Amino acid sequence: MAPHSHESVTATRMRILNVVGARPNFIKIAPLMKQMAAHAAISPLLVHTGQHYDASMATQFFHDLQLPQPDLSLEVGSGSHAFQTAEVMKRLEPILENMRPDVVLVVGDVNSTLAAALTAVKLSIPVAHVEAGLRSFDRAMPEEINRLLTDAVSDYLFVTETSARTNLLREGIAPEKIHFVGNVMIDSLEQYRRLWERSTIHERLGVRNGGYGVVTLHRPSNVDDGAALQSLIEALAVVARQIPLLFPIHPRTRKRLETQGLASVVRMDAGSVPTKGIWGLDPLGYLDFMALVAGARLVLTDSGGLQEETTALGVPCLTLRESTERPVTVTHGTNRVVGTSPRSIVEEAFRVLERRPEAVAPPPFWDGRAAERIVTILADRVSNASAR
Repeated sequence: MAPHSHESVTATRMRILNVVGARPNFIKIAPLMKQMAAHAAISPLLVHTGQHYDASMATQFFHDLQLPQPDLSLEVGSGSHAFQTAEVMKRLEPILENMRPDVVLVVGDVNSTLAAALTAVKLSIPVAHVEAGLRSFDRAMPEEINRLLTDAVSDYLFVTETSARTNLLREGIAPEKIHFVGNVMIDSLEQYRRLWERSTIHERLGVRNGGYGVVTLHRPSNVDDGAALQSLIEALAVVARQIPLLFPIHPRTRKRLETQGLASVVRMDAGSVPTKGIWGLDPLGYLDFMALVAGARLVLTDSGGLQEETTALGVPCLTLRESTERPVTVTHGTNRVVGTSPRSIVEEAFRVLERRPEAVAPPPFWDGRAAERIVTILADRVSNASAR
């Protein structure tokens, strides 16, 4: 009788299939998986599409974030936007048809996010989108298209800031589908604080808190255009005369720097950082990277999530883009959108170095409990829907 009893209990548990594809997704899914695993009524599954295919980096992030190994790996790998989206859909469809989960949960705005949402909704499986409603209003960004389409087909839209709710309502999303829950990126930041505060990255690089800046660049508009990349690096080199800049470099960006002949400007051999200049680092795991960001004098980035993390940490952030889909990081945080003009970048960086901006209160609900709210809502809503 015992096996039959176990099967009955398992059958009554809600199955939520969580899809991740890129490193920012791992950070967002970690607190959600933790909350789901602790919930008596939920059986979580994890699917890794392999959109970010660097096995060593994926393994490092899973280790740092204490994520369980994926239940399934699709191993899609690199390719164009159309290739990645199509491959995820082709490989995920038979899995969803076989498993028939109660909900497919997607996070962020990468190709895997949109692909999983489209596949699920065509099979009449409810979709939950975490980090819904963010808009840059720049459709030249592939991520903006992913956001718009994912939100259009989602049944549960979990938003991190009030502007996201406003955007969704303007687009005709029913109010009852929208839930203001806070930010799971901040959940991870706080849950793993004890671990990243123990990182030895500062000692290994020979830097001290407040004595360096951090740079990240990965947007195609910044790194794939040779003239744009050269312009940015030249501006950063001017800033680096005042303070060393530490630059963890994505392999694709590294290749671009070498092609452009900029490897002499970005020192690629950073064992330690004794002098000013731009110092190239290999990609870092989550714990080392957050420790580095937390101790930075300023951050210069084109990343979306890093705008949020610097806001939570009170670290000045200059966003090297013409727009942000996260306006709360400007109104409530430490972020300034400075564009890609070398003059603007240098002027704003020098302003921050001269006088650190005042820290402000964190945005509403950025309290480390977003995942808890999301899981509670899903458990209540899905079980009620099943009972009808």
